[in-house]
Formats: sequence, structure tokens, C-alpha cells
Amino acid sequence: MSYLDFLQSKIELAPLRGMESVPALSSSMFPYQRDVTEFLLRAGCGAAFLDTGLGKSLISLEWGRVVHEHTKAPVLMLAPLAVSHQHVAEAHKFGLEARVAKCQDDIGPGVNVTNYERLHLFKQGGLGGIVLDESSIIKSFTGITTRKLMQFADSIPFRLACTATPAPNDHMELGQHSQFLGAMPSNEMLSRWFIADQRNMGRYRLKHHGVKSFWAWVASWARCMSKPSDLGYSDEGFTLPPLNLHRHVVQADLTHDAGDALFRTPDTSATAIHKEKRLTAEARARMTAEVVMSEPDEAWIVWCDTDYEADELVRVLPGFVEVRGSMSAERKESALIGFSSGSIRGIITKPDIAGFGLNWQHCARQAFIGLSFSYEKFYQAVRRSWRFGQTRPVDAHVIMADTENNIWQAISRKSHDHEAMKNHMRAAMKAAHEHRKVKLNYCPSMAATLPAWLKEVA
Repeated sequence: MSYLDFLQSKIELAPLRGMESVPALSSSMFPYQRDVTEFLLRAGCGAAFLDTGLGKSLISLEWGRVVHEHTKAPVLMLAPLAVSHQHVAEAHKFGLEARVAKCQDDIGPGVNVTNYERLHLFKQGGLGGIVLDESSIIKSFTGITTRKLMQFADSIPFRLACTATPAPNDHMELGQHSQFLGAMPSNEMLSRWFIADQRNMGRYRLKHHGVKSFWAWVASWARCMSKPSDLGYSDEGFTLPPLNLHRHVVQADLTHDAGDALFRTPDTSATAIHKEKRLTAEARARMTAEVVMSEPDEAWIVWCDTDYEADELVRVLPGFVEVRGSMSAERKESALIGFSSGSIRGIITKPDIAGFGLNWQHCARQAFIGLSFSYEKFYQAVRRSWRFGQTRPVDAHVIMADTENNIWQAISRKSHDHEAMKNHMRAAMKAAHEHRKVKLNYCPSMAATLPAWLKEVA
């Protein structure tokens, strides 16, 4: 074995477990979509970490068509609430076979789309492939849904996970994807490339010398893109309109509920943050209503994090429809579809409910009555409107109390971390996609000469 072969043997890559020969793919796809789909079919079990609006739906549907034809077995796609109908409409637009399935009896040939909440109504046997749409749902190590998905998909030969670029500094999400896809158990990934972050309990950070090898390994089972040029294609038609982020600050009364002190001193604990949010909810709702009512002819998404914020918003925004977690799945789905179709002008909901998967390019106005520390929820919520296919500038208004400044700083820092992570992913994906090895012949430009001391000996 040569030294180069020895070094190559040390590189950790996921094995290709899919098709050796991929049939012709849909001519309706962009070139980068065909390349990503072909890679995922060859991988057999892979992930599409494509940003919003790059066509993950078409890629997963075409992937499902080919897997169905190859295995002669149906494919099951799991999606967030109200997104199933979008996928089926997308399939029919491109002449692909797909249907909404609410239980095992609805399963038919091709792609069958259902909600995550209905997983227990299906049998894993007899499936040729499974697709997780908005697969970041599996990020929890111990979550019930994660364990059920892992067990359900374990014996299915073809697996596909689709989500936008994973959350920054949450590499455990990548580990869960790797485990779901059978590329490597998450604990092995952590022990190989990560060390415990002593500054953040329960967090891990990537070893400095392992950055390149880690992302090369991810590139062996996933494709990550923010725009087509990440894989060497033209960005024509994929230029996002401007995103205008407006921050509105409500001045909190620090003398209220101060106890024996002259002023209230908020801290960053979860209890203290919720206490502050409750104290300022009414004022933030009033300011949110002022912002929303300044453009009464626009469709609006108003995001909140808690039920008490939603209660205040419903009171000051008459005519807006609230979608709350305690509602039945059918009622929530009906309201979300109504907003998608334009029959509902304004909606009040949480990122946990409607922040993933929905295509709302018809809406270019959003308002957040405060934020949580989750950058991913904020990013995904904004991306419901600010995505490829949006033709107008998107205005997102964030209404916060001055006592929530630490949350704003954390979101800003995570945004910077997100961009840094995407740069690493972009470089690795481009290198993996090139499929070429450059070998340079040794062509010396200067004649070799002996050193003076060696000439004397000679």
C-alpha cells in the first residue's frame, strides 16, 4: 500500500447503498436538482439540506417515484401539518403519482404523504422508501418521536431526510440524521470529531483539526446548498428579494413588581424571562397591532411563543385567525390551508406549529411579538415568506421589550454562527460534487545542485 492509499484509508466516508444505475430523471428539474437526486439515489440513504425554495419537494417526490419503480413497493413521506396537501399538489403539477394518506388503508402505489402525528397508523413492512420532510424533528436524542422514527425506518432500504440547513452549533442534529440514515451512530460521530464544550453544559464543539474531515464525511451522505452556485451552477432566477428586518422596542416599567428594591432586575433564567414576557405582553401586543394595522391591505403572519401572547394578539387584532396547539389537527390544518389559499388575510400562530415546511410566498409581511432563544425557529419562520419564489421585499417586524435585549444579542450571534457553518458545508459539498482528482506531474523548473559541503566531500 502506498502512503497516499494509506492516507485515503483513514478518511471516513459513508458507503453507497443505493442504485448503481440511476434512470433518467424528470426534465422539469433544474440541473442541480437532478444532480442532488441522482446522488441521493446512489447513496440509498441520504439527506438533502437545501435551503427554502430550492425544490426539496420536487427532489423528494422524484426520488420517491424512482424508489417505487426500483423496489416495486410504495414510499411513505412524513410532513408537518398542512404541508401534505402542498406536496400532493406539487406532485400533480409535475405529473407524479402521490396522495394524502391518513392511515395504512390509504396506502397506494407511488408516494404517500401523511403527517408526523399519524405515524402510529402505518406499518413499516412493505415500504420501499421513507421520506422525512422537515427532518429537523429528529434532533432530540431522547424524544419519543425520534425513537419511533428510528425504529420505524430501521428496516426500510431507502431513506431520505429533507430540511433546510441544520441549526448552527447544533451538530447533534447532524448526528441524529446520520443515525436515522444508517451512516454512523450519533454517539460515535461525537466521539470521533467533537469534544465537550466546557463553557456550555451538554454542548459539543468540533475539534479544530477535524473540521475538514468532518464535513467531508457529511458530504458523503448529504448535499447542503444555500443557492445553486454552491454546487457550481448558475444562480439565475434564484436571487432572493431584500429582507428588511425592523426592530421595535417597548420600554418596560422596571418599577413594577420590584419588591423591596427600587427597580426590578431581570436575569436570563427561563423563569425570569417568562416573567418579563408576561409583564410586557400587553404593551408588545399593542405595538404589534399598530405595525400590522399600518398596512391593512397586506396578508400578515403574526408569530408568538406563548398562549398568553396569543391571547393579547387576538384581542387587539380582530379578524385574524389564531392557530393554537390545543386545537384539533383538522381545525389547525383547515386554518393553515385557508391562509395559504388567501381566504384568510391574517394568522396568529407559533413557529412550532407553522414555522416549518409551508410555502407562503403570497405573504411579504411578518410580525414577531418577541423572540425565544431559538435561532432556528426564527430563521424558519421568516423563511415561510422570504424564500425563492418570493417576488417582493419581505418586511419582518420584531417587537421586543428592552429587558429582552440579551435574546436579541443571542439571535444575532447565532445568525453569524449559521453563516460560518454554511461556509464550511458549502466548501465540502462543492469539493465532493466535483468528482475529480487532480494529479500534478513533477516538473522541476530548476536544476538540482549539490550543497557546498557535499561538493567538498565529493
